[in-house]
Amino acid sequence: LENPEIEVLDGSGGSIESMKIGRVLPVYPLTEGVPADLVRQAVIAAIPYASHLKEPLPRVIREQYGLMGVKDAIANIHFPKDSDTLAAARRRLVFDEFFYLQLGFLQRRQIQNSAILAPTGKLIDQFNQILPFKLTGAQNRVINDILNDLQSSTPMNRLVQGDVGSGKTVVAVLAILAAIQSGYQGALMAPTEVLAEQHYRKLVGWFNLLHLPVELLTGSTTAKKRREIHAQLETGELPLLVGTHALIQDPVNFQRLGLVVIDEQHRFGVQQRARLQQKGQSPHVLTMTATPIPRTLALTLHGDLDVSQIDELPPGRQQIHTTVLSGKERTQAYDLIRREIAQGRQVYIVLPLIEESEKLDVRSAVEEHQRLSESIFPEFKVGLLHGRMSSAEKDEALSAFRDNQTQIIVSTTVIEVGVDVPNATVMMIENAERFGLSQLHQLRGRVGRGSAQSFCLLMSTSKTDTAKQRLSVLEQSQDGFFISEMDMRFRGPGEVLGRRQSGLADFALASLVEDQ
Repeated sequence: LENPEIEVLDGSGGSIESMKIGRVLPVYPLTEGVPADLVRQAVIAAIPYASHLKEPLPRVIREQYGLMGVKDAIANIHFPKDSDTLAAARRRLVFDEFFYLQLGFLQRRQIQNSAILAPTGKLIDQFNQILPFKLTGAQNRVINDILNDLQSSTPMNRLVQGDVGSGKTVVAVLAILAAIQSGYQGALMAPTEVLAEQHYRKLVGWFNLLHLPVELLTGSTTAKKRREIHAQLETGELPLLVGTHALIQDPVNFQRLGLVVIDEQHRFGVQQRARLQQKGQSPHVLTMTATPIPRTLALTLHGDLDVSQIDELPPGRQQIHTTVLSGKERTQAYDLIRREIAQGRQVYIVLPLIEESEKLDVRSAVEEHQRLSESIFPEFKVGLLHGRMSSAEKDEALSAFRDNQTQIIVSTTVIEVGVDVPNATVMMIENAERFGLSQLHQLRGRVGRGSAQSFCLLMSTSKTDTAKQRLSVLEQSQDGFFISEMDMRFRGPGEVLGRRQSGLADFALASLVEDQ
């Protein structure tokens, strides 16, 4: 026996009244110079004072959920007589943690008052008439959820989760029109210039037909144009502004901001989202994402966000065929790419870095672009896209790809959101193990936008079991909520009320993964 602990009985056949023998023992985190026995003795001395605690939960609720009293729970979480009693004590204390979290969320929302927006009217009727396609059942259901929220003076805080290509933008436009026809302004914030410009182009097409102005504000907007936009916002003559982080800068002042729409909200920090909300008097907030990050998922499971799912793709869409490949299977990937281009299709190849790094053994966009265009696919036009290019260079690269002047585009994750090329059918991702599951799911969503079968090839050099398990989630599923939940199991939920997006949650006992 190593380091045995010996307790001496009073006499032969004496009863065992031990702190350690024949009972469930608590294990506490220790610090140097403070042994476990000392902590246990201190807890034993403190437990009688738990009898002074007031029971916060009414008997009806305790009986409804089969919960132990708080005094017994405190005593039994430390020194239970058996494992069943320990489980019952833990269940009660976990319930309390979630219950107080929910109360905090409710209180936060009830303090604020929002504008009441009209769910019907001329603008919404006109928009429904000009739409060139029929909305899916899921879109109609989500629109009803949103329009019901907007009729309440409690600010809406709704997350619309719909896989890439499920039609979230149309849903957002109907919410924006409800704000405009009620005399308020709308703001739509997107994480990248590429995505903001794509939204703007779509909205201009629709808003011109409705005789409504809409403007775009990004880092590339000229100073003269910025001043015009700021002036029109303050007078209220501009009903809708689309943009990037530029929307949260100080000179941007809305006359009556009634609705904030945040697209791909997992790309913004908590503070950035809050700053846009502060541009109005408690505006309604609609956030959209194709894959919630763990922190968002934590809130949707436990309170602050209402969730709507667009769980139906427009007719004619096919599942994307996803495969994990090792370095040895690279020729298979290149053969598939050649076959698809021969049929007139196009290909994305995504890399984690822009330029080569001495510290990391990963492929980079600039070097890979040169290698592919010179050695592997000399017969095809290969484009390049990354974050360090100017806006004009990015536009040029994307336009060439949209018009099929380049058959392959080598890119960093700048391609992750907002690029819509229905003719592209292959997404090849190098060093896939270096990306989060949510990010891989987003990248995969760049293909599968037309009626042809699409493919996602996840190239991985990692030999670890965790990397293999993570990537196999994408092979098995195309469901954004499931992928996000698995991401949460691998990465841990974020600090629910804090700014950290991942890591350990700030509960004493409760776990957002295990306790549901």
